[in-house]
Amino acid sequence: MESLYLHKCLGTCLTQGLAEVARVRPVDPIEFLALWMYKYKENVTMEEQRQKEMIDLEHERELAMMEQEMLERLKAEELLFQQQQLAFQLELEMQEKEKQKTELQAVEEQLNKEMMSNESSARGKESMQSLESTMDNAKTLAEISDRYGAPNLSRVEELDEPMLSDVALNIDQDL
Repeated sequence: MESLYLHKCLGTCLTQGLAEVARVRPVDPIEFLALWMYKYKENVTMEEQRQKEMIDLEHERELAMMEQEMLERLKAEELLFQQQQLAFQLELEMQEKEKQKTELQAVEEQLNKEMMSNESSARGKESMQSLESTMDNAKTLAEISDRYGAPNLSRVEELDEPMLSDVALNIDQDL
């Protein structure tokens, strides 16, 4: 039982230390073995601490990678959300433009209908006026004056009267 304890606790250390004493052959082998065993213990402790630090560092690295992946996913989600917002906003703008376009078309159609009705009424009025004017042009002054309410004008016949210049010449000749 004691040999198991010694083998468990000192087996590797004592075997390597005695091998080192045999290789180096120091003047004071007991002191050399004691110092070597202290250094061995220090080295083992440092190695355990380094292993622990490596494990902690690896764990932190994994956490950092997970955090980085999470940030990338969040950025991707944010970008996707922004794209969806932009697409939604563009769709709203397109719907608003379409609505304005249909309203504008409705107004244009209404204006065209009004213009068509105005043109047709204006054409009707113009055709009536042109018909009346052609009828009035075809009528003589006497026919126009025969209308109800028109003044009664008699026809005036023009006589051959001497012209004013002829009268002046005659007067000059007489003088």
